[in-house]
Amino acid sequence: MALYAATIFVSAFLLFLVQPIMAKQILPWFGGSANVWTTCLVFFQTTLLLGYAYADLVVRRISARMQIRVHVALLALSCIVLPIVPGAQWKPLGTESPSLLILALLAATIGLPYFLLSTTSPLVQAWFARSFPGKSPYRLFALSNLASMLALLGYPIGLEPWVTTRFQSYGWSAAYVGFALLCAACAWLSLRPARLRAEPAQRQDASPANEAPPAGTRQLLWAALAATGSFLLLAVTNHVCQNISSIPLLWVVPLSIYLLTFILCFDGRGWYRPDLFAPMLAAALGVMAWTLADHELAHKLELQIGVFCVGLFLACMFCHGELARLKPAPRYLTRFYLMVSAGGAVGSALVGLVAPLVLPAYFELAFGLVACAALLAFQVRRRHLVFVVLALAAVLFTIGAGAWQIHDFYDGTLLATRNFYGVLRVQMFGGGSDASRHRSLIHGTILHGTQYLEPDLARQPTTYYTQTSGVGRALESMHPTTRPLKVGVIGLGTGTLATYGSKGDIYRFYDINPAVIVIANRDFTYLKDSDATIQTALGDARLSLEREAPQGFDLLAIDAFSSDSIPVHLLTDEALAVYLKHMKPGGIIAFHLTNRFLDLIPVVKQLADAHHLFSVLIADDGDEAMASRTDWVLLSDREASLQVPQIAEAASEFETRPNLRLWTDDFNNIVQILK
Repeated sequence: MALYAATIFVSAFLLFLVQPIMAKQILPWFGGSANVWTTCLVFFQTTLLLGYAYADLVVRRISARMQIRVHVALLALSCIVLPIVPGAQWKPLGTESPSLLILALLAATIGLPYFLLSTTSPLVQAWFARSFPGKSPYRLFALSNLASMLALLGYPIGLEPWVTTRFQSYGWSAAYVGFALLCAACAWLSLRPARLRAEPAQRQDASPANEAPPAGTRQLLWAALAATGSFLLLAVTNHVCQNISSIPLLWVVPLSIYLLTFILCFDGRGWYRPDLFAPMLAAALGVMAWTLADHELAHKLELQIGVFCVGLFLACMFCHGELARLKPAPRYLTRFYLMVSAGGAVGSALVGLVAPLVLPAYFELAFGLVACAALLAFQVRRRHLVFVVLALAAVLFTIGAGAWQIHDFYDGTLLATRNFYGVLRVQMFGGGSDASRHRSLIHGTILHGTQYLEPDLARQPTTYYTQTSGVGRALESMHPTTRPLKVGVIGLGTGTLATYGSKGDIYRFYDINPAVIVIANRDFTYLKDSDATIQTALGDARLSLEREAPQGFDLLAIDAFSSDSIPVHLLTDEALAVYLKHMKPGGIIAFHLTNRFLDLIPVVKQLADAHHLFSVLIADDGDEAMASRTDWVLLSDREASLQVPQIAEAASEFETRPNLRLWTDDFNNIVQILK
């Protein structure tokens, strides 16, 4: 029995450890978008479904000895694709569908090993049920989820801060070979002659001959419960990540909560009690719906994380508790797992693939709350009247809150669009002929540029780019020169920096999101009104700069944000080396580091020191009506470039962080810089 447990534990541990390892490797290639993790989860859930379908098929249709031969052969074949390091040929050019490219990349790099890991839990449980009649295999399912949760929680705490990304991949690959040997040993052990002769009797003991198979409606209910839990998992993860950063820590906490509920519900000790969790869930759904609808709460990080993590726990306890309560006899366990995984795949696909195509904003979380409330009402319909009333109240409240969220989103919105890189909307503020009338570009919940409509103000830089900001001071200091300037900008936004352009200047903007380029040219006039020559390059800026010949920039502004999320790959040692390749002697690299939750200033200061560059911090309080508070750090290879009066008079002191390690492509840890 110990061998079965060990095999399941190791397989589940590797199954979930590989998820953040792979996602972190490819995250920089797609602009650090939160949807990278969501798309990865779609792949993992779908492959899990295929693995469970394989287990269900071979257990029901193939003899025990043939099962073992096929599975051991596949295990040997899967070792050929190791190590799990994606090749450079998968780096995007900027014109591909990011979701499809990520799915293809994962299939080629980790597809077969992940598929075989996903088959292990149901397949080994089936071998266990055949070998040990009368013993419930479902506790092995709880063990599997415990191993998964340990892997997830261990990654941001015990692995990511200490081990480079590439070594993580090689270490995982070596561990997978050990798993393959362990699984093969478990398979051959289950073929011992005594066990094979006992198999018919064991099947008879485990599931009586007159027991009817689960009805189709029961199987659909399994799938619906699993889909709701999976849907809420991804929707909550998206909601949390979009305003901080798409990092493993914020990926694994919701997923660990999701797995914890599986452990508690299938442990067999009665942790799930419907009469206790039903009213708690009804209340939690109302609180989550209110928190989601009230835009004034959008940037209260502690409140958002607390409410939605607790709410996710209660929702998944209900979904998975009902699954455990409705589980079939061991004879039908592979079908049960198949339907559960099918529901999980459907839930993840709805959030990761369908929602970005059909919803103009992040409304899926509101829809998930309504669906969960409706499922709660369905499940308690035959219980005490109090439970029914609470469940129906939760349905009505979540519908009302969702409607309010949609109404609030469209209030003053001129247009809204959504793609893989997030939600963009153009909003109008002010009215009539008031000089305060202006348009703003909002990415998620974060302002990404504003333009006033009054002709005298339309060409004035605003928000993060005024003359008192770090980048504004740097550009103003360069304009007395007689020669034209060449300026690079990573992150287009509304194109506000183009207002600084003079005749003969070249302003080259890099942006990964094609919708941003369309909006900046169609709905704002900064680019078309600029005296400079405007160039735009579509694709991840760092990948584009790596492929381009040296541009000879006088100034390069690093101003890329995904909502308020920082693309970490633009703040590494290797990234700075790429930027320096494109700079003229004495040129300035300007990093925009304004952030509510992360203190990135010491990170860039450390990068500057590592490259022997001079650096200045410009912290602007944004006292003017059109200005926002900003933090810009300016770097140059010549001290004189940063000692001009416009810059020197506004310089601030750097604050250091002890024990901060230099960020590289292989190592970066956002936990160290949380405010």
